[in-house]
Amino acid sequence: MKKKICILGSTGSIGKSTLEIISKDKKSFDVILLSGNNNYKLLITQALKFKPKYIYSNNFFLIKKINNFCKKKKIVIITDFKQLKKIKFDITISAISGIAGLLPTLNIIKFSKKILIANKESIICGWKFIYKELKKYNCIFSPIDSEHFSISNLIQNKNINLIKNIYLTASGGPFFEKKINLKKVTPVQAVKHPNWKMGKKISVDSANLMNKILEIIEASLIFNFPINKFKIIIHPQSLIHAIVQFKNGLSSMLYHDNDMKIPLANSLYDNFYNYKESSDKFSFDKKLSFYNPKIKKLPSIKILKLTQTLNETGFILINVLNEILVEKFLNNKILFTDIVYNLLDILDRKIVKNYLKNNRIQHINDVFKAYNFCRSLVN
Repeated sequence: MKKKICILGSTGSIGKSTLEIISKDKKSFDVILLSGNNNYKLLITQALKFKPKYIYSNNFFLIKKINNFCKKKKIVIITDFKQLKKIKFDITISAISGIAGLLPTLNIIKFSKKILIANKESIICGWKFIYKELKKYNCIFSPIDSEHFSISNLIQNKNINLIKNIYLTASGGPFFEKKINLKKVTPVQAVKHPNWKMGKKISVDSANLMNKILEIIEASLIFNFPINKFKIIIHPQSLIHAIVQFKNGLSSMLYHDNDMKIPLANSLYDNFYNYKESSDKFSFDKKLSFYNPKIKKLPSIKILKLTQTLNETGFILINVLNEILVEKFLNNKILFTDIVYNLLDILDRKIVKNYLKNNRIQHINDVFKAYNFCRSLVN
């Protein structure tokens, strides 16, 4: 029987990768729902090929542009998941980027048997609410970022009390070991990741190591480990994605080609995906190198020290402030170096310290209040 698939963010990099996998094995999957926000032309192309029953969007202008197409193809446009009624997806891929992905992720869980989440902002800002919904509706959760996918595999069936440290590897980004004036870095330069094809925001995060800061916060929430158990190590080849060091002297690491479709496909196929390309690429002759990150060149590491004393509200502020600052950089309103330095400066302000002291995340609306508070802090 075909697995019923829902893809939130089908026009983004993760969504497109998912559809590439599915297109090679249509007999195993039935795409029931696609969603998009701006790229209506690609959404229509995807709908023509995969023939979903539903298209989800809360963008009025996109809906207006695809309305006639959907009527002709008998595709139902929905703006609220309640319109799905009694449907149950075998697998949902949640890949809407940024804080915009949080509510759709929360609301789709009740309709899903298994959810693959590739949106770190949703996890950092709303994990307590996501976890509650997962338990309530007996929905299986699987992280598909390569680092968290690797950690999950490495600690499976292991005694977690034996874990000493968990290392998340970072490529170092496009400027690693290069003589370049970071103040003059352009958005075009910052989004050119050396190993991965990713969206603009996460590529910028990779360039200044903010992606690892956010991934450590995310991992601490997902796996319920303290922040100080996680370390960052630079690994330019991006072939080792996580290393788990045990107290008994052993360490385990997970190797796979720098192809996002590998963790994604193995999650879709429950770890039985036949990745045929690997036989051509895999080689132990490849040099694997590791370096400790230098705080002088990567000041975002300072934020990691702050996270050990911050509460969950602080995690949200770090995530949201970074998202806003990256947006400003991509729009050429601030320098590349301003992203981290402005973030550190804002976190040190008295108004922020008072906010952290007096505000706790008890309701989902508190997340969006924190988001609006962050907006008020950035000029």
